[in-house]
Amino acid sequence: MEQQAKSSKTITVLAWLIVLAFSMPFIWMILASFKTQAQIMSPAQTFIFKPTLKNYSAVFEQYNFIKYITNSLIVAIGSTLGSLLLGLPAAYAIARYRLQGLGLLLLVARIIPAITFLIPWFILFSQMKLIDTYIALILSHMLVGMPFIAWIMISFFDALPLEIEEAALIDGCSKLKVFLNIVLPVSGPGIITASLLSVIFSWNNFMFSLILAGEKTKTLPVAVFNFISYSDVNWGGLMAAACIITLPVLVISLVAQRYIVSGLAAGAVKG
Repeated sequence: MEQQAKSSKTITVLAWLIVLAFSMPFIWMILASFKTQAQIMSPAQTFIFKPTLKNYSAVFEQYNFIKYITNSLIVAIGSTLGSLLLGLPAAYAIARYRLQGLGLLLLVARIIPAITFLIPWFILFSQMKLIDTYIALILSHMLVGMPFIAWIMISFFDALPLEIEEAALIDGCSKLKVFLNIVLPVSGPGIITASLLSVIFSWNNFMFSLILAGEKTKTLPVAVFNFISYSDVNWGGLMAAACIITLPVLVISLVAQRYIVSGLAAGAVKG
């Protein structure tokens, strides 16, 4: 018994050491966001320093990050809603009518690196004069978000009892009403999980925004470049901006952690 308790304590200590080691870059980022440039460059002031909020005030007053936050929200919510609009019916059709070809197409779109589509997207949107518009960013983010949502939801729809849908059809419901009024409400955990993960992906996306966005639609990950110049890097402002970008994702992950884990686990078991 004593040996088991000792082993348990050793494992706990090792686990905390591993967590601390992997958390150090995040901790350094938070601490640096409250330091001046001189404090960041001084090893003696790594943990003990006089904190300042000037970096955060500069982020909003000098670099107008409210505009970039708004752009990121519009693109993340727009691409997630568009992905749900197309992905949910596609997932239901694949699950119920065994559309293997459509499933394979979505799987290929999910597996292929997103950078493969970057040049075709740029040429297409340039021809259509859609560069630096929300439409271009939302469509490009849907390319990854829609297959992701569809593949999460296929296992949910596949596991729903057919008897419920058959009973509704016998009672006079159309297939559309069965899908909207019966299938979607009972699939709430899966839909919320897929939506949250899609929003997080879009919020963090850098590559598509770097090429397809302009000054009007620049999103947060791209706006971080404002702190990097040819001759200097504003580390304090850069870390403050990184904290602002990370905060919504962290809050969503902590608040919806149980919901996301249970949703993914339910989908995995049902699949």
